[in-house]
Amino acid sequence: MTTSRRRTTPLVPGSPHRRRTGLSHMTRDGSVAMVDVGAKAVTARTAIAEADVVMSAKARALIRAGAAKKGDVLITAQIAGMLAAKRTAQLIPLCHPIAISHIDVRCEPRGDDRIRVRCAVASEGRTGAEMEALTGCAVAALTIYDMVKAADRSMTIERLLLVEKTGGKSGHYRRGKL
Repeated sequence: MTTSRRRTTPLVPGSPHRRRTGLSHMTRDGSVAMVDVGAKAVTARTAIAEADVVMSAKARALIRAGAAKKGDVLITAQIAGMLAAKRTAQLIPLCHPIAISHIDVRCEPRGDDRIRVRCAVASEGRTGAEMEALTGCAVAALTIYDMVKAADRSMTIERLLLVEKTGGKSGHYRRGKL
């Protein structure tokens, strides 16, 4: 059995192997490396993400009445979102683990056909909390889907997006109206 041999030499900051393509995870030889954030300043950082779970009136009514067979949909989704945000670095390759100081997941009914999921994450560190907010939001939305899919298999998860982020070198970002 033969195996492919890739370069495994560790790359150090400032190494000539670092490619200047704008893709910070890519090396000159085409492999990937976790970005070195050691020289970045520690700052307070926040991120807010949101998504909509669009469903039938029947599924929405089950949630509103607290009648889903699997239990309290919105509380379960909140907890799932918080757990997911804390596990982001284990799920997304090359994502730095961060010290999260706060997570707030909200699942709020919007009209007769949707639940708006919003996940806010706060931390203090050298890299942002955007991926944690997005992951928490996505998993909370997936949990809602899972818990009422028997009532509506045609549900969709729409608009998973970063709403706002603060801190770090790039500063403040707020998404404009969609």
